[in-house]
Amino acid sequence: MTPDTVVTLWREAMLLIVMMVCVIVLPSLAVGLAVSTFQAATQINEQTLSFLPRLLMTLFAIMLAGPWLLRRVLEYTETLIASIPFLIG
Repeated sequence: MTPDTVVTLWREAMLLIVMMVCVIVLPSLAVGLAVSTFQAATQINEQTLSFLPRLLMTLFAIMLAGPWLLRRVLEYTETLIASIPFLIG
């Protein structure tokens, strides 16, 4: 296994991780920003008001994008396992 191969595998894995995190976290970030703007406008400083919508959006994003994310992880894993003979030799 050459260093180029290791770097390629590492890059693909990191790209997959970043893509998964973005799909899950970015909707929660947008909801958090909207709730924070609402709290600043109304001067309501309730902790659960900012936490609960972000939690629900994160769970909704996981439910919505979960099958697609799982398919991507499985494709990467299958490709990695199928390429083992080429990586060793």
